[in-house]
Amino acid sequence: MAMEPLASQGNFIHVYDFRVKAGAGDRFIESFNAADYSDFNPMHKSHAHVKDGVLCRDTEDPDRFYLIGEWSDIEVYRAVRKTIKRTGPSFVDLIEGGIFEP
Repeated sequence: MAMEPLASQGNFIHVYDFRVKAGAGDRFIESFNAADYSDFNPMHKSHAHVKDGVLCRDTEDPDRFYLIGEWSDIEVYRAVRKTIKRTGPSFVDLIEGGIFEP
């Protein structure tokens, strides 16, 4: 049986693999969701953002996360990333090392 692919051919997937500070997993999810679903999220305003990202929590390590999203244009994605870096969403403070890079 054929299944629907995770992404469309020609698009690309960004994958973030990161840890939050010890014991901050639940607080991170709350802070991430507040930023992600706000009216100010530049990713959601971009025509190149194909599908809403998926935040996944490791089943064996509650402080480890993955964020996966699909984009149609890598250059637009890079420009949006620069915008996000300048605005510095508060959830980044909960990430080990404060680095939020795919």
